[in-house]
Order: sequence, then C-alpha cells, then structure tokens
Amino acid sequence: MGEKEDINISNLNNMTFEEALKKLEENVLSLERGDLGLEEAIKVYEEGIKYSNYLMKKVESAEKRVEELTVKNNITGEQPLDQRTAGSAKLASSLLTKPLEVD
Repeated sequence: MGEKEDINISNLNNMTFEEALKKLEENVLSLERGDLGLEEAIKVYEEGIKYSNYLMKKVESAEKRVEELTVKNNITGEQPLDQRTAGSAKLASSLLTKPLEVD
C-alpha cells in the first residue's frame, strides 16, 4: 500500500459525503485484509475515525435541516407554489417517514 496523505479538517471539508464514505470503506477493507504493519494499521484506523466523525456530522446536519424544513412548513402553513412542488414534497415526506421497500 502506498503512502497515504494525512487527513485534516480542510481535506475533509472539501470532500462530499460520498467521497468521505468511499474513503472510510477503503480504510475498513484495508484493516480487514490484515496485511498492514502495526504503524500503518494505526494510521489507517485513525483516518477512519476522522472520516467517521465527519460523516456523522454531515448526517446530523442533514437531519437538522430536514427537521427545520418540516417544522417551518408545518408551522407557517406554507403551501408549495405549484402542483409539481406539491408532488415532490409529498414524495420527500413519504420517503422520510417510512422505510424504503426493496424487492
């Protein structure tokens, strides 16, 4: 395995959720293989913790935004501007309140 660059906050803040998740998955796979030396395994584990913390913050932020939007819409009684928006809002609401069904 080649040299990994150190992960810091500025690197993480420039990543999308999906990019950070992919990096975390790569770290987990590296650790599961068991072919890393002790020092490299510790470094990969430490990076994984940073990715995990970043991802949790992103999820918490997204949940907070959804909650704020839901509360705002329910309190103010705002109505969607047109039928397309109404359909999208209904779909989003149903996705957030029930689990997805998988065939």
